[in-house]
Amino acid sequence: MSAEEKVRSSVDAARDTALPVLPTVNPDALKSAPEPPSFHPAVYIATWITLSSSTIVFNKYILDTAKFHFPIFLTTWHLVFATIMTQILARFTTILDSRKKVPMTGRVYLRAIVPIGIFFSMSLICGNQAYLYLSVAFIQMLKATMPVAVLITTWGLGVAPVNLRTLGNVSFIVIGVVIASMGEIQFVMVGFLFQCAGIVFEAVRLVMVQQLLSGADFKMDPLVSLYYYAPACAVINGMILLFTELPSLTMADIDRVGLITLFANASVAFLLNVSVVFLIGKTSSLVLTLSGVLKDILLVFASMFLFKDPVTLLQAFGYSIALGGLVFYKLGGDKMKEYLGQGSMKWQEFGHTRPVLRKLIIFAAVIISMFMVLGSLGPRYAPDSTNQVYNGIGKLIGEKGV
Repeated sequence: MSAEEKVRSSVDAARDTALPVLPTVNPDALKSAPEPPSFHPAVYIATWITLSSSTIVFNKYILDTAKFHFPIFLTTWHLVFATIMTQILARFTTILDSRKKVPMTGRVYLRAIVPIGIFFSMSLICGNQAYLYLSVAFIQMLKATMPVAVLITTWGLGVAPVNLRTLGNVSFIVIGVVIASMGEIQFVMVGFLFQCAGIVFEAVRLVMVQQLLSGADFKMDPLVSLYYYAPACAVINGMILLFTELPSLTMADIDRVGLITLFANASVAFLLNVSVVFLIGKTSSLVLTLSGVLKDILLVFASMFLFKDPVTLLQAFGYSIALGGLVFYKLGGDKMKEYLGQGSMKWQEFGHTRPVLRKLIIFAAVIISMFMVLGSLGPRYAPDSTNQVYNGIGKLIGEKGV
């Protein structure tokens, strides 16, 4: 494998950074015994998008809306819950049987899993800290730079030589995120630095996975990866928690959020990891990447509605450039032409078979686009009525449970 192919492999693994981020996602490890999908692929895609978006929105609700300002505790709780659940699944189900093919020894665990787990923990902690300061929409925009961070890390650590052509391909991502940052109304430098630190830690972790666990024997699906990483990361996070948030954490803080809410939050985060296994196993890593782009767009809209996060027209323009650059880098020019051609043919066939429905879709898209443009340019109308809607949603969610 050439150096450029290795870099692309690392960057591909960096695409999805929804919390919690998985240590490694290797589609080959999931496709050893292909089976016909029991459901339509759209079911797996919709499930993953729902769980991934729910995890992020749920974390934002707990840390910001519910005033539970203990992101390290929340991360540690997720990892402890994941450790317990993976141990149960390993002993009473067959879903983790592929772990037996991994030649994991105490020496490998200490020299590879633990160091990688340190950076994994730091990326999770910094990512959760950012939710205290930044909007969900802006955080998703910043996360689009993950492939660029991985690429620069591989060059900085000498894993691969500098390639100016590749740098040019990812430059659109950087330009788009810079434009989006310039349009951010609620910009907070502390939160911005936390999110950037989380991206850097995640990039270093992915490169370390490539270097320390690059052998074919160490290819693991996401759930097996969590089985090995979660215990180490839980201990690391627990040690950090002991000297930071734990002295000021009280049962009153936990009661304010609710034990049921915390349990539901950890369950959704764990189910996200399970859904990734089925998504890649029944589709492909390309589908995961493109689904991630759709998920990010939906999250921006959800952030605007649920948390009243303002998104300016300049931000939308910059984010569109970043997402376009991300898809171009992932697919390449030739592949994009091929897929666009196939999509155009499918759209024409759809127009011939269902002309009325196609016209309705086009009309709805135009109306939605007009509302987005006018909404970003104009003031917020009827704030009292809008607040009543949000307050009604808050009452449904409740202050102490879901």
